[in-house]
Amino acid sequence: MPLALLALAIGAFGIGTTEFVVMGLLPEIAGDYGVSIPSAGLLVTGYAIGVVIGAPLMTVLGTRISRKTMLMILMGLFVVGNLLSAVAPTMGVMLVGRIVASLAHGAFFGIGSVVAAELVAPDKKAGAIATMFTGLTIANIVGVPLGTFIGQAAGWRVTFAVVAALGVVGLLGIAKLVPALPRPEGAHLRRELRAFRNPQVLLAMAMTVLGFGGVFAAITYIAPMMTNVAGYSDGAVTWLLVLFGVGMFLGNLLGGKFADRRLMPMLYTSLGGLAVVLALFTLTAHNKILAAVSILLVGALGFATVPPLQKRVLDQAHGAPTLASAVNIGAFNLGNALAAWLGGQVIAAGLGYTAPNWVGALLAAAALLLAVWSAVLERRAPVREDAAVTAAPVPVH
Repeated sequence: MPLALLALAIGAFGIGTTEFVVMGLLPEIAGDYGVSIPSAGLLVTGYAIGVVIGAPLMTVLGTRISRKTMLMILMGLFVVGNLLSAVAPTMGVMLVGRIVASLAHGAFFGIGSVVAAELVAPDKKAGAIATMFTGLTIANIVGVPLGTFIGQAAGWRVTFAVVAALGVVGLLGIAKLVPALPRPEGAHLRRELRAFRNPQVLLAMAMTVLGFGGVFAAITYIAPMMTNVAGYSDGAVTWLLVLFGVGMFLGNLLGGKFADRRLMPMLYTSLGGLAVVLALFTLTAHNKILAAVSILLVGALGFATVPPLQKRVLDQAHGAPTLASAVNIGAFNLGNALAAWLGGQVIAAGLGYTAPNWVGALLAAAALLLAVWSAVLERRAPVREDAAVTAAPVPVH
């Protein structure tokens, strides 16, 4: 494994920790600021929206500098945002800190996916992408539970200070281990934008929005669901998040392995299984053991979709993958924002803390239908490389 993949995984670990740790601390944050759980859930929605906006914005800004330099800038932005969250005197200021940190998220994973794929042979690209995302999954096994424990024991502000320190470690890792990759020849904004003319790119992104959104509909409100419905103690939420992280880790590895072999069948299996498990979670949430098993399966099936979806976007974007890759990371978080908002709405409507599971099941089922439709369209009219993409690059003035 190239050491550069390890550096990318370190950065992903820090980003993954800050993205998911807030879910286990929603009750503490809501209590500190005197707001409701659904209102505190806006910290999840706001972060996700920041990723959606930041992914294309930061990628475009980085087209004129080397990828390594851009990755270092992004990690610096991540550190600043988490420090702001740690000292935020009001909910509004904390939301600003979350958004600042989130601006780095999409471009980091988008640029990082391209770098990871270029470091290995063509038949190992999905595996390399999965290796980078391993940092994100390990964050959910170690970083998020530890951050939740620290937040419950010493205060959630301490958690975000620690996360900022993780960002510094990630920055140093990139500076030390990622090679000084030059700015790619022909990397022009107009060329990158033309990749979006391919409808298969847009379909893959729509699958991303709906499929991974299904995971967030349930997991955003995992703390109140497990304490108020399943009957777990507040302290048990930490270990349930570990279980979710283990599922993500296993699903990421399986997704990367099988996506290099049979990409679309891997998507059918993971999305279909996710829809079924989320629907059943509405019932299994009332039993401690079954709820724990469901959390493991949601993590595994949800993250099994990540490498194949990211690889499909890279494949369909052909010679201009950087912006498409970053926008697809934004699509993951657009789904997260939509699902977190919808989950909060059904809770606020009085449907109970298990109602977001139904929202997630419907989103995953819709993603599965899109995957089938995408495959049908591809068989009817095989995708050809866009002449606009293969043409000589057009410089941006």
